[in-house]
Amino acid sequence: QNLCKNSDHYMFSSTFYPLNYMKQKSVFSLKSNHIKFPKSPTGFPGLDDITTGGLPKGRTTLLLGNAGCGKTIFAMEFLINGIKLFNEPGVFMSFEEKPDELVTNSNSFGFNLEKLVDENKMYLENLQINRFGTTLKSGNYDLEGLFVRLELAINTTKAKRLVLDSLDALFFGLDPQILRTEFKRLLSWLKKKKITTIITAEAGDSFLSRHGLEEYIADCVLVLNNRVTNQVSTRRLRVVKYRGSLHGNNEYPFIIDEKGITVFPVDRMVVQQRSSSNRISSGISDLDLMLDMKGFYSGSSILISGTAGTGKTSLAASFAYSVCKNKKRCLFCAFEESPNQVVRNMRSIGFHLAPLINSGILTFYYSRPTLQNLELHFIAIKKLIKDLKPAVVILDPITNLMTEGPNSDIRSMLTRFVDFLKTQQITVLFTAAITVGSIERNPSDEGISSMVDTWMMVQDIEVEEERTRSLCIMKSRGMPHSHKVREFNISSKGITLSPIIRRIKENVSGAKRRAKENRNLSTYREPGEFKETTR
Repeated sequence: QNLCKNSDHYMFSSTFYPLNYMKQKSVFSLKSNHIKFPKSPTGFPGLDDITTGGLPKGRTTLLLGNAGCGKTIFAMEFLINGIKLFNEPGVFMSFEEKPDELVTNSNSFGFNLEKLVDENKMYLENLQINRFGTTLKSGNYDLEGLFVRLELAINTTKAKRLVLDSLDALFFGLDPQILRTEFKRLLSWLKKKKITTIITAEAGDSFLSRHGLEEYIADCVLVLNNRVTNQVSTRRLRVVKYRGSLHGNNEYPFIIDEKGITVFPVDRMVVQQRSSSNRISSGISDLDLMLDMKGFYSGSSILISGTAGTGKTSLAASFAYSVCKNKKRCLFCAFEESPNQVVRNMRSIGFHLAPLINSGILTFYYSRPTLQNLELHFIAIKKLIKDLKPAVVILDPITNLMTEGPNSDIRSMLTRFVDFLKTQQITVLFTAAITVGSIERNPSDEGISSMVDTWMMVQDIEVEEERTRSLCIMKSRGMPHSHKVREFNISSKGITLSPIIRRIKENVSGAKRRAKENRNLSTYREPGEFKETTR
């Protein structure tokens, strides 16, 4: 609507209101020129970011979704968070499940509903409605009986939040000709009570809802769905409508675990990241010398790339071992080898990780990449980060997670995850099966290396016809670093770097000889090449 100033009046839709009336009613703030819009926080991690504060306070939110999307548990946790976090009692009015069934189902998530009911903080009720006009425990054919029961429940607990589950069961007993009128009456009645309400309903085929009218009347509409891609199930949430408020427009993945619901906001608000000048050792003294003799910047992002067998995991474990020895917590996310296998393998090169795990300073997160998609892995990791508050997070390897979706989407998700870690001042190290040759064949791989602060490449090269590991620093933002290629040695005493010694005497130019010696044996193949040895 256009807002026009005309002398001492303001006009909305050709209707004039005196300025003093507008001030008294507090329709808007003349100083800030912003409409006042109170919200009711949900308490769901991520959802309040998407809705910029929560659901509309004192208004009705319609929660749509098919079977198995999590509508009931979503609505129940909204009430429980209101009680525990914001001291707002709630009423759960069910038209399908009985109170004892709700209590049993909620106990698996750690919700002690019986205690909340005994403390008069929650009111549970089940109403059964049939199509012949008889509403058990609520009286007449229309909604008057429901209003009586709601009035009693709200007054009993002094409730600030209400859930009606589900609207389809309620409308099942209503004449379709009066359905829209009765639904408008219900929402109008709830607004007069100034109670924040969630009404669940089944999703329709041609419309958002089954009847195709509820979404037009409600102030806020959330849609849940549960889709399967590459045999992996993912629940997603979308804010379709939110009157009077900004909100995220995309679909957002969410999970339901033993702690309840967590939403992963794909579009987070831009936060100014802090940049630290503190340094953190790589765990390899020779590598620290190559990094301005000090190591990585604290809170930066690091990528170790190379093909299989080049020692990426060993470098990551060396970093984790050093961090933990300095009494800082580390989270090691393994997507290829199991934690027991990593511990065994690293013991052979002098890194004893088992005591660090037992002390709790080193924590492993292990999951097969195919169990869930990239977004849900990051949700699980973010929850661990919130509980553990680590100084360093290691993901080994991230390329195993890139099994579904376009590369651009994967890079976008990785970028947001790195941004999240930087806002928490957490140093993150990735390993990835990326080489210069793979970037030439698949330029999209370069996007992963471009988003990190420090990129190190390990590869197999040929020196005197022997396989030799090498390491070079491709880039390191904000510091002078070595540009030389170093021999990368792994032994029972750990990891060391040393200059590459060339003893070959060939009648070829120096540039050509060095190019041959620095070939990546894992990716380079020249058909019909004849190698001549020096006698």
